[in-house]
Amino acid sequence: MNLDASIAAILLLDGATNGMVYALIAIALVLVFAVTRILFLPQGEFVAYGALTLAMLQQGQVPGPVWLLLALAVCASATRGWDMLRTGQARALPAMLLRNLVLPALVAALLIWAAPRQFALPLQVALTLLLVTALGPLLYQVVYESLAASSVLVLLIVSVGVHFTLTGLGLLFFGAEGFRTPAFWDARWTLSGVTLGAQTVAVLLAALVLMAALGLLLQRTLYGKALRATAVNRLGARLMGVSPGLAGQLTFAMAAFIGALSGMLIGPMTTMFYDSGFLIGLKGFVAATIGGLASFPLAAGGALVVGWIESFSSFWASDFKEVMVFMALLPILLWRSVASPAHDEEEA
Repeated sequence: MNLDASIAAILLLDGATNGMVYALIAIALVLVFAVTRILFLPQGEFVAYGALTLAMLQQGQVPGPVWLLLALAVCASATRGWDMLRTGQARALPAMLLRNLVLPALVAALLIWAAPRQFALPLQVALTLLLVTALGPLLYQVVYESLAASSVLVLLIVSVGVHFTLTGLGLLFFGAEGFRTPAFWDARWTLSGVTLGAQTVAVLLAALVLMAALGLLLQRTLYGKALRATAVNRLGARLMGVSPGLAGQLTFAMAAFIGALSGMLIGPMTTMFYDSGFLIGLKGFVAATIGGLASFPLAAGGALVVGWIESFSSFWASDFKEVMVFMALLPILLWRSVASPAHDEEEA
C-alpha cells in the first residue's frame, strides 16, 4: 500500500494521540528523576493499574490495588512509627498515623463500598484516580525513602525490582485477561476524509490541560517551588527547610496521578493487560531521554517523535515498530555522551 496524503494524515493523528500519552509519562519520569534521582521504570504500572482498576469498577468488582494500598499503609506506618519512637518524636505520631494509615484506610473503605454500586463513569474515574494516586507516596515511603542517599544505579536496580513486583501483583489483582474501558466521549467527525474520534480529542485536550496545570503548579505554588528547588539543588533545598521526604512523596503522588489518568485515556483505544504498562513506560522513557531527563518541553516533543515513529513504522513494517522506536534511543544516547562531559554524581 502506498502512502498518500489521507493515510499520512491518519498516521500523523494517530502518532500525535499516542505521543501525547507518552508525553504525560515522560513528564512524570522527568519530574521524579529531577527531584529524587530515581529512574522510575514502574511508571508504566501506574498506567496499567489506572486502566484496569477502572475496568474492574465497571464490572462492579473491588479493585485489587485496594489491598496493596492497605498493605503499604501498614508498612509505612509501622516503619515511620518505629523511627519516631526511637528518635523521641512521639508527639508527631498521631499526625503521621492519620496521614499514613487512617486516610488510606478511608480510601480503601470508600472503594470497597462503591465498587458493587457501579456508579456513573465520572465517579468511577474519580475513584480510580484517588486509589492509584494514594499508592504513590506510600510506595515512596516504603521502598525509596530509606535509600534516598543511594547512588542512581542502586535506585535503578530497586526500580527494576519494584517493576517486577507490581507486574506480578497486577497478574494477581486483574488476571491475565485484557480489558477495554468505556470511552469518555463517543462522537465522531470526518474532516477532509479523516475520521476524528471524540476520544482522540479527549486525549489531546486532557494531556494539554494536565501539562498546563503542572506548569502552573511548579511555577506559581509553594509546593511547586519547593519541588523545583529540590530538583535544582537537593542539599540547598534541605538547608532552606524543604523536606526531601515530603518532596519525594508529593512527586510520587503526582506521578501516580499522571499514570492513572494516562491509563484511563488510552484504555478505550487499546486492550490493556496486567503487563501492558512496561512497554508503554519504556516508550515514555525514550521520550524522557530525548529531553535529557531534565527538560519538560523537550520530553514532550520527544514523545511526539516517538508517537510518529511508532505510527509510521506500523504502516511500513508493523513487525518491527517496537524495534524502530527503541533504536531511536541509540543515536540520542551517543550524541549526549559526546556533547555532555562526564561528571561525578552530586552528593546528597
